[in-house]
Amino acid sequence: MSAATDALGAGLAAEHAAIFGYGVLGAHLTGAALAQAQQVEAAHRTRRDSLLVRLAATGVTPPAPQPAYALPFPVVDAASAQRLAVQLEERAAAIWRAALGPTSGEDRKRALDALTDSALWAARWRRATGIQPGTVPLP
Repeated sequence: MSAATDALGAGLAAEHAAIFGYGVLGAHLTGAALAQAQQVEAAHRTRRDSLLVRLAATGVTPPAPQPAYALPFPVVDAASAQRLAVQLEERAAAIWRAALGPTSGEDRKRALDALTDSALWAARWRRATGIQPGTVPLP
């Protein structure tokens, strides 16, 4: 494996974790927040599927999702669900940011798009929860 495929593998692991987290938090949301969570989860699933194809094409065995992921705190209501969404996106953004260095070409574009998406989604969830600041430098 190369540093680039390692970085894509880490990105895939982040997508797996985000999908799991959205499955947990979605049960505590309704209305517009639930619709946003469903839209973001679908985007993470699409990115995951694309990464699976990309890694398989290089002959790399993609990392499998874990059966469960440890959550940073209990998710018991809409407020904690939205806080979890912020953390999921911040973690994904950090992993994708780290992937920019070892990647190039289409893989770097894939990492940059994922970083941008997660940073925007984190900002939307921060706004919904009232977390300040609404954005962070270098997500």
